[in-house]
Amino acid sequence: MSDDHPELDLPETCLPEWSVADLPEPEPLRLKQWHRFIGPGIVMCGIQIGGGEWLYGPSITATYGGALMWIATVAIIVQLFYNLEAGRYAIYSGEPIFTGFMRLRPGPAFWITGTMLLSVGALIPGLASHAATIIAAFFLDRPPGPEDQGLVMTIGYATLAIAILPTLVGGKIYNMLQYVMTAKVVIVLGFCLVAGLLFVTPENWANVFVGFLRFGEIPVDGPLEDGLKPTRNIFTSLWSDGTLPIMSLTNIAALGAFAGYAGGGGLSNSSYSNFVRDKGWGMGKHVGAIASAVGGRDIKLSHIGTVFPPNEKNLKRWKGWWGYIKRDQLIIWLPGCLMGMALPALLSMQFSSSSSMMIGTPEQVDEARRFGQAVITADGMRQALGNYGQLFWSLCLLVGLCVFLPSQMSIVENFARRWTDIIWSGSKRVRTTMKPHQANRVYYTILAAYVFWSFTWLTIFLLIRKPPSLMTDIIANLNNLALGATAILLWRVNTRLLPKQIQPRWYNKLGLWCCAAFYLGLFALVAVKIVSQYT
Repeated sequence: MSDDHPELDLPETCLPEWSVADLPEPEPLRLKQWHRFIGPGIVMCGIQIGGGEWLYGPSITATYGGALMWIATVAIIVQLFYNLEAGRYAIYSGEPIFTGFMRLRPGPAFWITGTMLLSVGALIPGLASHAATIIAAFFLDRPPGPEDQGLVMTIGYATLAIAILPTLVGGKIYNMLQYVMTAKVVIVLGFCLVAGLLFVTPENWANVFVGFLRFGEIPVDGPLEDGLKPTRNIFTSLWSDGTLPIMSLTNIAALGAFAGYAGGGGLSNSSYSNFVRDKGWGMGKHVGAIASAVGGRDIKLSHIGTVFPPNEKNLKRWKGWWGYIKRDQLIIWLPGCLMGMALPALLSMQFSSSSSMMIGTPEQVDEARRFGQAVITADGMRQALGNYGQLFWSLCLLVGLCVFLPSQMSIVENFARRWTDIIWSGSKRVRTTMKPHQANRVYYTILAAYVFWSFTWLTIFLLIRKPPSLMTDIIANLNNLALGATAILLWRVNTRLLPKQIQPRWYNKLGLWCCAAFYLGLFALVAVKIVSQYT
């Protein structure tokens, strides 16, 4: 119970009690103030146009056609509920959701350990190696192969170093993220849309977009059908003959990775709450943000969040801020993720078969795909477009670079941001010894350590001559575990720590549990497949 606000009955948690203040008045959202729509949603969209959209979406459509795109639909919809609930907590408290987790029993030490285990996937720099593959293709003027691992390794170090540079400037680190990710979304989706309208057949357009609605389609064993691996639909099989098709687990790791990267996946979705705070939405205006190394001298960050009493005035303002979150997710993030998944897949379906990398035995083709679907699509465009082929080879590689470098930057940044918030709020020593303007000291220390660790991992994977996609397979399937587990924790936070007036409704709770079931189920399927291979 707050002495200044007796109407607010604060729950007892495992961190110090929140400060209390009134919820700021939200500025109205009108078309004339269109820039107010540019916020955490487009940052999240830019972050999440990466592995799933430029690697696994094209790879899956090149293998199965558009039949399995419905997996992306389900993944993006359940992540929508996750994002909404992460934003709900941030508007109420000004804290990122991981601080909310630490407020739960048994306390910060337990949840810090759990977060460390769930962060394993983020410790593998998969996208930097894919960016290096694309740059190597520029130098070689051909798709790189296993014999070019030395060149890829050298370039990989450079891409990791380049990826952190934008985090050094901008005042708030969030500001530079917003600029970079907005440019990425415009460039990547703009190129794919123009190339799709110019070169992709209506049949492939239909295959991809109808595929988003082909719920229940699963891969099965059998001979190729029109050059694609076969699929069957669970519901039509039950209707026609009362039997269930047997799902093929041959590519289950890639399918799990496809779902893991579609939209966002892993712990990256939790960053939405952090971006809401740093944007200054809701109670984030009272809490502050993480300052950049250059230009962030006057920016401060509270160790503990601030909440508002649920009186009539604040609940009216709450509706305005909740409208910000819903518009941000439904108008920016959701369509952006669907288009980000569909458009690269269109180009892959149209051009992959023309690539010189697709010539050879099925085993050789699968190996080629593992070294980079983005390069395969670019090579296919070069082979298929005649006089314009070389131009689109270069443009496609450049766009791929615009995908992977900012995405690797976001992975590095998200890791440093997540652990800065965890340490900043969860460590009693840090809370008592470090002042509000010193949060970036923690941030850049973690950033430097993470980059050094990434250099080490990149060396290990490339020295053992494993393709970049092995790293992204591992990352994505570990991310499925992380997203499923934290969806349950998010439900627990928002139903126990928030006032009843603003707690999630039944359908929001159901969405979180569907998110947990979907991703934990995928992780279990992949785990069963791996265990069966070695027993």
